[in-house]
Amino acid sequence: MAAGANLSVTDLRRAARHPVDFPVIVEHFRHGDVNLHVSNLSAHGFMVDDAKQLSRGDRVMIRLPIVGRIEAYVIWTRDNRAGFQFERIIRLDDFVDIIDTLQPNPRLRRNR
Repeated sequence: MAAGANLSVTDLRRAARHPVDFPVIVEHFRHGDVNLHVSNLSAHGFMVDDAKQLSRGDRVMIRLPIVGRIEAYVIWTRDNRAGFQFERIIRLDDFVDIIDTLQPNPRLRRNR
């Protein structure tokens, strides 16, 4: 198996991010179950703020409301933070439902 992620989606860090407060247990392909805290989310990926043991290219399986299990790859790390890219983009209607479920402040939710 090749090391690292070979992702087809280019740099999407400018995608709209939504702040969330979502503690989650992810399945890491080397470390097993890992507790993480997702602090923001987009249809393309997410950021965690407690990524001490993660490195660029690491793969995890995360379980999100609405869409269930989805694989993600570490794209960047800095200090205790890490940014992940999903292996596929979440459909817009599903993403809106996820944000409605996870958004800690309803005033931050997008108007429809």
